[in-house]
Order: sequence, then structure tokens, then C-alpha cells
Amino acid sequence: MNKILVATEKPFAPAAIAQIKEIVEKEGYQLSLLEKYSSSDELKAAVADAHALIVRSDKVTADVVDAAKELKIVVRAGAGYDNLDLEACSAKGIVAMNTPGQNSNAVAELAFGMMVYQARNHFNGTAGTELRGKKLGIHAYGNVGVYVAQIAKGFGMEVYAFDPFVPADKIKADGVTPLNTVEELYSSCQYVSLHIPANEKTKKSINAQLLGKMPKDAVLVNTARKEVIDEESLVQFMEKRADFAYISDIAPDNKSVFEEKFDGRYFFTPKKMGAQTAEANINAGVAAANQIVKFFKNGDETFRVNK
Repeated sequence: MNKILVATEKPFAPAAIAQIKEIVEKEGYQLSLLEKYSSSDELKAAVADAHALIVRSDKVTADVVDAAKELKIVVRAGAGYDNLDLEACSAKGIVAMNTPGQNSNAVAELAFGMMVYQARNHFNGTAGTELRGKKLGIHAYGNVGVYVAQIAKGFGMEVYAFDPFVPADKIKADGVTPLNTVEELYSSCQYVSLHIPANEKTKKSINAQLLGKMPKDAVLVNTARKEVIDEESLVQFMEKRADFAYISDIAPDNKSVFEEKFDGRYFFTPKKMGAQTAEANINAGVAAANQIVKFFKNGDETFRVNK
């Protein structure tokens, strides 16, 4: 009997667990839960005899992989998967997956919530600005970017996108204007919404040189990863550009500098909250369970992220 372990330091909602349990047990598999654990040793002990593992932002390190003697598949319930040691998984023949698209609407809505909050001066009682008629650039037109575009059009914004991996015709079909270079995106748009992954090519790629191309009263919205921002360069840029604001779904490592120098020009959520909705919580967990079932039954590796 295949044993599926759900290991979550921040647990899924009870409704999500109920649906995961139903999916798993319908196939005759065993479901095991490890919730609110406090050390990697607990995770290593729990995964020792598991055949499949579902995690959220939990770190599946090389040590965890080494402890998982029976593991065949690990699924990160969410889009980002930098918490999985892909090299270690591949070395042991373990399939690693994510669940792209399940959190997309939640992330897009958060991006707009933060934009409105910044545009209206954090609701401090002073006159702010409106989003209607402003130009929004979407940096990476994937699942989240598509939802951001839909919402932006509802706000009456002009929407542009840059993504070298998405055909221009697809972007145009959504009523969005595709741009040819990242520089063109940043120089054209007062608002830029970031949705790029954190990898060797993108880490620290958002820097003062790129941001300096943005027009007056520009706002950078980051619901991606903090690693894609050159934080030291960003601070130096904001010291020179008093009109620029940075809002993010995760605080930078140099958060204290923002608190000291840039009052009213930044907003950071207290923890990464893009996927923190009841709907996204359920969607991602259920998708992970279904992907594991398809893998065991049919060898389906559709959302595999390692080699």
C-alpha cells in the first residue's frame, strides 16, 4: 500500500485535508499527516517510510531526501518550488512536481490589493491617485500574469506584458500589448508587476539600472520572490528617486532600511501571503493529491520540475 505523507509546518485548511484524504483513500492508499512540526528531524522521521510527500513551503533538503528510503514522488503544493532540492531528488530517482496555476488568482488579487493600498497612500486620510488610465507592465505572462491582466482591465488600466516564452499572439488575444524587451516594459509602465521565478538567471536581475527606466511616480509590485530583487541596489535607487515605491509580498532582508528611510513608499506583508486564501489552500492541496494518484496509476509526470 502506498503511503502519502502530508508534511506542513503551516497546515492546510481542514477542508483541504478532508478532500485530500478522500482522494487518497479512494485509491486504497494510506494518508499520514505531520502538521506544525518544529524541526527537520521530525520531518525526516515521518518521511522515512512514505512513498509520496506533499509539502507547502516546507524545505525538502538533501538530508530529508536521504531519509526518505521509499519516496517516489514529492509535490510542492504551489507554483514556486525553490524549497525542493531538485538535484537530490533526481539523484535518488524521485519525481518532483509543483501545482502551477492553483494559487494564481489569489496572488493576482493580492497584487491589486497592494496596488490600491499604495495608490491611496495607505489609507492615511490624504488624497491619493487612481489606477484607471495608468499603464501596468506584467513581467512574465504565466498563470498569475493572466489573472493580473484580467483584473487590470477591469480597473481600466492599459496593460502590457513581456515574456519571451509566451507567443505574442497569445498575449494579444487577451487584449494585452506584448513588448519585445524587458527594458521597453519598464520604460513604458508606471506600475510593473513581477511574476518571474527565482533561478540563476533571474536572481538580483531587478536592479537600479532597470528600475531607473521607469517613469515618474513608478511602483514596483513583487509577488514573486525576494531573491529576484537586488536589494542593495534598490535602496540606492530609492534614495535617488523620491517618487518611487516598492510593494512586496515578502519583506526584503534589509527591511529595517526601508523603515528608516522610505516611510510611505513601501509596503511588505508580514509573511508571504499570495496563496493565503481558503480557495487557494484547498486548490493546491487537492491538485497535489490528484497528481500523486495519476503518477502512481499511470506514470503521469505532467508537472515534473526535475530531470
